[in-house]
Amino acid sequence: METIAGCALVLLMTVGATNAQVSRKHEHFQNADVYYDWVTDNHGEKLRTFITRPKGISGKVPVIFFVGWLSCDSMEYPDGETDGFGALMLRLIDKSGYATVRTDKPGVGESQGNCATTDLKSELEGFQAAFDSMNEYEFIDLNRVFVVGLSNGGGFSPLVVRGGAKVRGFVSAGSWGRTWYEHMLDLERRRLVQAGKPPREINDAMKGFTEFYNLYLTKGMTPGQVLAQQPEWKSLWYDSPDGQYGRPAAFYQQLQALNLGAVWQRVDAPVLVLRGTSDTIMSRADSEAIVSTINQVHPGRARYVEIDGMTHGFMVGNKFHAEVIPIILDWMKRRLQ
Repeated sequence: METIAGCALVLLMTVGATNAQVSRKHEHFQNADVYYDWVTDNHGEKLRTFITRPKGISGKVPVIFFVGWLSCDSMEYPDGETDGFGALMLRLIDKSGYATVRTDKPGVGESQGNCATTDLKSELEGFQAAFDSMNEYEFIDLNRVFVVGLSNGGGFSPLVVRGGAKVRGFVSAGSWGRTWYEHMLDLERRRLVQAGKPPREINDAMKGFTEFYNLYLTKGMTPGQVLAQQPEWKSLWYDSPDGQYGRPAAFYQQLQALNLGAVWQRVDAPVLVLRGTSDTIMSRADSEAIVSTINQVHPGRARYVEIDGMTHGFMVGNKFHAEVIPIILDWMKRRLQ
């Protein structure tokens, strides 16, 4: 009886696992084939990668490498254009005629690990491993690489590039090029204004946030440690005691430690910076910092495009702003001439 029951249990588990594999959705494109692969980060964790190859094109093709956002959301979109970020990537995949490469962070999708405890250093190592893996695909032309950084990833995207790949251009969409401290103070003020707080209350709150973020981002304290030391600021804080926006405190402290002025100053490739006027996450100053840094060293190398009414998620009037696709593709094609 025990043997029969055991066999039945094993059979049930096997069938269940098989059904789970069969039922798992995958992406499908009209003009591209998608390959699912893996890379291994420095912690030995396997990270899921998504590689696409344009249909009906032989030989090597240019490639777009995507550097993702801050949140622990997958870069895979099996259900199609569920948000503006997905719409941007899926349409570039289907309309560009280029290969593309994406990777999920630790603990996201099928990737091993825990995104909620992954710091910036580890996340960056995952992107770098995926970038390095491009040399494994014979159809990818490493002399014609474009790097598209989305939101937070657009700030540090040059750090992903390693090896002998020739980057023809960077696209930084809805991103930042100052210190994370400056970005957060801007964001907190906008948040309070949008919440309808009176000016006197906003001014007092910003005085507190100035000191709060100094202790948190620069001095290496967690938000909980800051509030334990300064309990009068408890009314200011709206997130967890050990992190923010679903990521650990160390993630943001490492963002603050970056010198994006030095990072972008070393970039020797054209740069396209995109931002919408209705972006409430990344300010115009955040985006313009990248452009000014590049053009100070290489006059005219960076281009800033601001799209009227577009949100951080590439939406205008609750609809994906489709015109952003030809802006990006036309710019890329000129870089290949």
